[in-house]
Amino acid sequence: MKKPLVYTERWAKDTSFSIDIKTHIHHEKSPFQTIDFYDSETFGRFFTLDGLMMVNEKDEFIYHDMISHVPMAVNPDIKRVLIIGGGDGGTAREIARYSHIESIDMVEIDERVVRLSEQFLPQTASTLSNDSRIHLHFKDGVEFVQNTPENTYDLILVDSTDPIGPGEGLFTEAFYKNCYKSLNAKGILINQHESPYFERDKIQMVRAHQRIKSTFPIAKVYQFNMPTYPSGHWLFGFASKHYDPINHHQKDVWESFGLYTKYYNSNLHEAAFQLPTYVLEALNHDA
Repeated sequence: MKKPLVYTERWAKDTSFSIDIKTHIHHEKSPFQTIDFYDSETFGRFFTLDGLMMVNEKDEFIYHDMISHVPMAVNPDIKRVLIIGGGDGGTAREIARYSHIESIDMVEIDERVVRLSEQFLPQTASTLSNDSRIHLHFKDGVEFVQNTPENTYDLILVDSTDPIGPGEGLFTEAFYKNCYKSLNAKGILINQHESPYFERDKIQMVRAHQRIKSTFPIAKVYQFNMPTYPSGHWLFGFASKHYDPINHHQKDVWESFGLYTKYYNSNLHEAAFQLPTYVLEALNHDA
């Protein structure tokens, strides 16, 4: 009997996550990273970068709901948005659901991720070529915000990979300071904030939080459950020049938009910022 193809990701030195795959659809090495697309029974189609799970059809709604709708429920008047990374298109898809959004700049260093996602993962990427408000920039996000004029954006979403390879520069203090400069007086920054569970991810989580906290007057962290990311316990950072994510939560305004969201809801919004003790203890210590 033929052995099934198996995708395996190492979560820790003695812990792995595996998925039986039906088909290995595509493999290539771009100038930046190795890109693979697979089909599986349980998680549907998914893709990996350098062997690490990025997006799959079954649970992508969790990540994209929580990176997008939390800030929109704090400042429902957001109109100009910058997405850094997010090559699968899911974050842009969710932001584009708001009819009052005027402009979405999406800066992805690797054009091949976008083009392959459009080809193989239309569930997340189909909006990218069908909404005139979305402007694709195939550039380095670090350089993009460095060259962005002051007060340009209402919201910056850093939908990045882990702080290795192409994503490394998106976790530095200099980058966060340039994001601060690029945001207007009420601007919000949301960043992919790693996980508190395994030591490797925890170290990066703490470093990112300390750097953001030294840059923004308001810096908080919220959590969500992502089954196919290491440990399943993952975080986003919320930083702002003005808005507190709980005190300024505009529940009624957000609900008036009438958007159906499969994971996010108004009760979950405030609950997501209530972190376990071990996470709070880690965030309150220097890396």
